[in-house]
Amino acid sequence: MSEPDRPGSLQWNTTMRTASPLLFRKKSASSHGIPMPSLPMRIAVVGNHLPRQCGIATFTTDLCDAIADEYGAAGVLVVAVNDPQSGYSYPARVRFEIAESDLSSYQAAADFLNSSNVDLVCLQHEYGIFGGKRGNHVLRLLQHLKMPVVTTLHTVLREPDVDQLIVLQEIAARSDRLVVMSEHSSQFLQDVFRVPAGKIDLIPHGIPDLPFAEPVLHRESLSAQGKVVLLTFGLLSPNKGFETVIQALPRILSRHSNVVYVIAGATHPHVRRREGDRYRFQLQALAKELGVEENVVFHNRFVSPQEMASLVGSADIYVTPYRYEAQAVSGTLAYALGAGKAIISTPYWHAAELLADGRGELVPFEDPAALADVAIELLDNQAAREAMRRRAYLYARHMVWDRAAQSYMQTFVRASAGRKQPARAAFPVQTAQKNATSRLINA
Repeated sequence: MSEPDRPGSLQWNTTMRTASPLLFRKKSASSHGIPMPSLPMRIAVVGNHLPRQCGIATFTTDLCDAIADEYGAAGVLVVAVNDPQSGYSYPARVRFEIAESDLSSYQAAADFLNSSNVDLVCLQHEYGIFGGKRGNHVLRLLQHLKMPVVTTLHTVLREPDVDQLIVLQEIAARSDRLVVMSEHSSQFLQDVFRVPAGKIDLIPHGIPDLPFAEPVLHRESLSAQGKVVLLTFGLLSPNKGFETVIQALPRILSRHSNVVYVIAGATHPHVRRREGDRYRFQLQALAKELGVEENVVFHNRFVSPQEMASLVGSADIYVTPYRYEAQAVSGTLAYALGAGKAIISTPYWHAAELLADGRGELVPFEDPAALADVAIELLDNQAAREAMRRRAYLYARHMVWDRAAQSYMQTFVRASAGRKQPARAAFPVQTAQKNATSRLINA
């Protein structure tokens, strides 16, 4: 990493140390049709941030960029969460850094935010990015914040364990509003976590506003001229199911011999710390065993936003072969949909929603034969493939980042207007524990 290790210490950036006024200047609220009675507003986003390599970091960075583009960069700051033994060269908007496993730094972050003229905190929540049991260190931060909180939930489980249930219920109680990215997540929040529907806003995962372009226009960047490209991108981990596509390749190649399968992305940092690049080596060995090693291309690096548009643009078919249903959100799937790709996916929750009504094809989990059959059918029928692409592209226009930023600002205004007291009441954790245990026993 580019910065020295600073484990277990209070961390903040050397630039812009003092808290200056952070104002959103509404660029053209009337053209957006968004009521903004409480602007100017100062927003602090808490979560991972690039150059940390993970999906939450990419999302947080994109969200902050979108808000800055719509309302002005001066109104947003970031409190970044660092994984153990890591330090990053963050941009100037990152004003404070939390050491993931250091409970005291969550308290310090709350103190920093409370003294920084911040009007509202937008928390990015994923169990795995915070320290403590099931990420419960983040509760220390929430317990001491004095301003409204809007929490974006990147994972909402249908069958949480007791600790996951308790942590998310307290996060919900200490948040003024909750943002989810799918109907499944909204329903699980209501049915499983007992969150009132009126507290939940559904804002789709943001996507860049890309043109609808033919894949051949992007092939030069991949050195894939004359090839038909199947693509999956994102951080590598065994739950992603890349092996299913490799196992499908012999059957696909028997009909379309010019197909290549591009796997773009580095091994997930958490996986790499545990086992190095073992999963990638297993995929390479599988490709060799099946005689398709020349048709599987690995781009072994974290894909930058600049590369991503060309990479996704080059794909004839985008594939998300994830192995498990319980995936509430896939940013890569949203990106591919927004680029107007023909998509094949397993039926995890987010895919089942986004690819409905002919916007993609769903195949059973870990079923190479089914995946091969659908891929061959799409490659055989260009008209069907193009129709699918257009349905996907037109549907995704409401997901572009400027629309997402406007929706988030509406939620921020709603959260601020709904705050009646300067501090939220303590959450009855013992009651939550009792309810959680009872719910699991009676399930």
